[in-house]
Amino acid sequence: MPIDEMKSKHEKVHHVFQTIYKKYDFMNSLISFNRHKSWRKRTMQLMNVKKGRTAIDLCCGTGDWTLALGESVGPNGHVVGLDFSDNMLEVAKMKLMETKLQNIELKQGDAMSLPFDDNSFDYATIGFGLRNVPDYLTVLKEMFRILKPGGMAVCLETSQPTLPVYKQMYFFYFKNIMPVLGKIFAGSYKEYVWLNESTQNFPDKQKLAELFNEAGFRDVEITSFMGGIAAVHKAKK
Repeated sequence: MPIDEMKSKHEKVHHVFQTIYKKYDFMNSLISFNRHKSWRKRTMQLMNVKKGRTAIDLCCGTGDWTLALGESVGPNGHVVGLDFSDNMLEVAKMKLMETKLQNIELKQGDAMSLPFDDNSFDYATIGFGLRNVPDYLTVLKEMFRILKPGGMAVCLETSQPTLPVYKQMYFFYFKNIMPVLGKIFAGSYKEYVWLNESTQNFPDKQKLAELFNEAGFRDVEITSFMGGIAAVHKAKK
């Protein structure tokens, strides 16, 4: 992607999440029929996170996955939640304050240029955030760089259904229904039009697996949810 286009997408995405942060959790549940929570729970089961390990949650948003990781690694582990929207991080901070977790650090930063040394983390996750970055491969390469040898990268993301009719219904919903729901319940029509565009333009699960391999990962495993509307990619360094 040309530099000007990358900058434009970066600015657009920043505006979107700075705008919708107050209603983000509610809209996530509404749009996904509350399935995103069960998808993340299943993903955590697939990860089988070990106590005392280190993890980073990229594009952490309001922090739900970050908090789940913090509980899983235990008091001797450490988790970083990173997002470039300070408004989203403020919501995450409020959630964190309501817990007893003291092993989580919330940090503002860019997933395409992580402020961490090579080989720093045992786990690197990104949930419904990869589709919003200017360059998917750059982020995957950064995840590979900051992971320790043997470390695990996990991406939970919208995907592309392949079943006839179901696929058309899925894209109709995202294109026509979701922005209207965004307008009614969050007062953000244009922002949810953008989220539809980012979903439609995102690679299908096989192409994304190829990007994981290109970034250096091996043993890429794919788990699909609800006929392919979302998928987990799990890989090792």
